[in-house]
Amino acid sequence: MAQPATGPAEGPGKDPSKTLVDTAVHPVDEKLPPARLVPAALQHIAAMYAGVVTPPLIIGQAVGLDTAGMTRLIAASLLIAGLATILQTIGLGPFAGNRLPFVNAASSAGIAPMLAIAETSAPGRQLPAIYGAVLVAGVFCLAVGPFFGRLLRFFPPLVTGVVITLIGVTLMPVPVAWAQGGDATADDFGAMKYLALAAFTLVVILLVQRFGRGFLKQVALLVGMFVGTLAAIPFGLADFSALRSAPLAALPTPFAFGAPEFQPAAILSLCIVMLVLMTESSAGMLALGEICERRTDGRTITRGLRTDGIATLLGPVFGGFPTSAFAQNVGVVSLTRVRSRYVVAAAGGALLVLGAFPVLGAVVSLVPMPVLGGAGIVLFGSIAVSGIRTLSEAGLDDSSNIILVAVALGAGIIPLAAPAFYAGFPAWAQTVLGSGISAGALVAVVLNLFFHHLGTHSRTAVALKSS
Repeated sequence: MAQPATGPAEGPGKDPSKTLVDTAVHPVDEKLPPARLVPAALQHIAAMYAGVVTPPLIIGQAVGLDTAGMTRLIAASLLIAGLATILQTIGLGPFAGNRLPFVNAASSAGIAPMLAIAETSAPGRQLPAIYGAVLVAGVFCLAVGPFFGRLLRFFPPLVTGVVITLIGVTLMPVPVAWAQGGDATADDFGAMKYLALAAFTLVVILLVQRFGRGFLKQVALLVGMFVGTLAAIPFGLADFSALRSAPLAALPTPFAFGAPEFQPAAILSLCIVMLVLMTESSAGMLALGEICERRTDGRTITRGLRTDGIATLLGPVFGGFPTSAFAQNVGVVSLTRVRSRYVVAAAGGALLVLGAFPVLGAVVSLVPMPVLGGAGIVLFGSIAVSGIRTLSEAGLDDSSNIILVAVALGAGIIPLAAPAFYAGFPAWAQTVLGSGISAGALVAVVLNLFFHHLGTHSRTAVALKSS
């Protein structure tokens, strides 16, 4: 059997094993042939596509955009996701990312705070207020990123688990409204035809997840949305006007939705969310490092967070939102064991193409609201499950941790259970506390400091003296 080449003969004092490692191609840096690269890239696109278009769909509906506006918003999200993913995997000159098979795109974590900003902003000024806050959040990420490793201890799984759980829980009213038709002012809101279509979509997703295999199982969400849309056509519940009006190819126009406006309360709420997104990205990089067997050090995390910041900063210019890691794609890498960053870079290139052709984004807007509702219950419910999984690893056998989680979850659910609870508070407090995610995150961080950081050294000293 032929032995692998070891390169030039080793001189005195050289370690042969080191030469072997140096000349071998790491799986992360492997360039796959097209026959393997294309299907693997399609799996990543399928896993992330629904998540990428979810923020523009929700925010666009909330601020009352027409079909053309929704198409522009979706195209911008796809474009920014593609650019950020390519920067992470390949890099561009000094803007090199973490060079892992790492997908970046608009995160669902920012949806609830942005909805709160929209509710407290004047009609027609919602998107400028949102984009002003996103712009500052991007600058905040770039400024804090190099030092974020030191702040990670204030965001243990106990805190991030609460926040991720609240993201899923506080977003659940959105797919419920979609399932009822989407427009609460319509006379037929909540009609049985809408509920039946949402239930049918959910059943299709469950059947594909139960009986599907391999790639089909991974794209159960997309299959459900596709079949649900087909089922809606005979009943006149699918609107194809977006395809007729959408341009075939066009790049997003800078500040197409107006110049950004800067509201202090809105900025504070999104900077808090940005800290959570940075924690998620850092955790994703650490997880990918383990999966890919490539050490993730402080420099890698700093480069990755810098790319998050750049993408978030560019987002408001073209119509994008806060950008972070996509956990579902980490799952794809773990499941398929295809660790090449060039596969994910190819997926990023495909997203760029999708963003440059608005007509492709318009296809997504064809999906009826009830179909989105059925799929959204799975999508947002899975976010809550991710948070619960994180909490299960956070030491809930400790009574202090149980109290922390209980109070933080309670604070986060207050705006959901009683939307008018903070009606008597100042406007800035309503924006921050009116978002269950921001309120829960603030309480979790403060209680984590109280229980696990303040006075820790003095208590340790007393314990040592008594022993």
